[in-house]
Amino acid sequence: MISIVQIKGRSANARIIPVVQTEALADSLATLADQLSLPAQVLQTDFKAELHEVLPVYQPGGERIFLLGLGKKPGAIDWLKAFRKVFFTVKSRLPQQVEVNLTGFSGEVVEAVVLGIRAGGYDLRLYQTDKPDAGLFYGESGTLQLTVDTDAVETANQARSRAEAIAQTQREMLDLLNAPANYKNPQTLADWTTQSGRENGYAVTVLDKAELERQGLGALLSVSQGSDTPPVLIIAEYKPDRSAAQPGKPLPKVGLVGKGVTFDTGGISIKSSTNMHLMKSDMGGAAAVLGTVEVAAKLKLPIHLIGIVPSTENSVDGRSTKPSDVITSYLGKTIEIIDTDAEGRVILADGLGYMVRHFQPDVLIDLATLTGSVIAALGYHAAGLFTPNDELAAQLTTAADYTGERLWRMPVWDVYKEDIKSDVADVKNFSGKPVAGSISAAKFLEVFTENHPAWAHLDIAGTAFADNEFGSQKNATGYGIRLLIDYLQRLADVD
Repeated sequence: MISIVQIKGRSANARIIPVVQTEALADSLATLADQLSLPAQVLQTDFKAELHEVLPVYQPGGERIFLLGLGKKPGAIDWLKAFRKVFFTVKSRLPQQVEVNLTGFSGEVVEAVVLGIRAGGYDLRLYQTDKPDAGLFYGESGTLQLTVDTDAVETANQARSRAEAIAQTQREMLDLLNAPANYKNPQTLADWTTQSGRENGYAVTVLDKAELERQGLGALLSVSQGSDTPPVLIIAEYKPDRSAAQPGKPLPKVGLVGKGVTFDTGGISIKSSTNMHLMKSDMGGAAAVLGTVEVAAKLKLPIHLIGIVPSTENSVDGRSTKPSDVITSYLGKTIEIIDTDAEGRVILADGLGYMVRHFQPDVLIDLATLTGSVIAALGYHAAGLFTPNDELAAQLTTAADYTGERLWRMPVWDVYKEDIKSDVADVKNFSGKPVAGSISAAKFLEVFTENHPAWAHLDIAGTAFADNEFGSQKNATGYGIRLLIDYLQRLADVD
């Protein structure tokens, strides 16, 4: 599919016209009715421009026009979801050529539009043997024409390029997240990252089990003990050309750490069977980190970016770590294991420790599908943001508000340290209390940041997998990539 941004439209078999629900909606619809040779009153009665509302209009020459409602004051996520839904819903009926008329709108909306259209072609039926064809538009010869105002062409082309870079990576992350454990394991993530590094010009190092043992990443190794599949630590480092840096000023260095549990049974503290099949998604943090590094390299952002992913399965075996075991992390701190289903924070302890010891980033951010507690607090519409740094909280919140990948700041006051105090070790991995679970998890992670002054933890348990139009049960969202890329772009502009 080829995206074309131009001033004057050309012939297309179908046209999408987005409409915002403003106070002048009646006048806008009257103008549209005149262009479409329709009675204004009919259009004003039948179309209210509510978010996701679609009104098809068929022209005498056979052209299909879809009026797409965006609601009031749509943000980037509203544009994206509206286009994703309409293209997904009608994709089998779309002709080869489709035009989207964006005249009257800023060129910046092109990013969300293209991301939505690309996402609308996603097929969750990864392993079905009788899948129908993608259809004409999503086939190899399909073309997309974006018609914009003259003064919006340059901005629109830049937005389109960003969207294409993000969309391709995000689709691959969706496939990895949605893949079951018999189709992916820690080495699968390592292989993907290695190949991506070759293609996009960033360095990749993978520590295998023997090297993890040699270097003493005891926390990661402890979680993997019950699985026949060995763990890995993936290190992806993107560093742009020196020309990207301002003279006399170093590039901002950002470290990202993502939880990469490719399947989580809960270990000895085994989960109930009801939703265990969804635990193939417990690598949502890894997907966000690996995807962000790839997109940053594609866009050649002026940021020194390091992504670290501790990856393992959490399975049940006679060798599995048991509740009450005491293990030693990479930093040398000892951890009392209270609950083996609180394994994500344990492997992140080694990921964070490795990051701060080897790379000393200016900013340290970890992401993980970590706790059910954050879902109880925030539902499925926002991730939890935990940081003692007000400036970093504000920067991440700004990016979240713009992209629609929402964050809500939670407390990390030291009074919660009591919840992770152990009688026999430096710290315990689970408070055992039915309250404040996401906060005590964040306080546990903070121990392994070595008091980093600009650290943030994002608990994405409720946002990495969600209900949407792609399937009948929860599936991957790709949450975090757009959020982090926007944050990095703003950080690069500031610095």
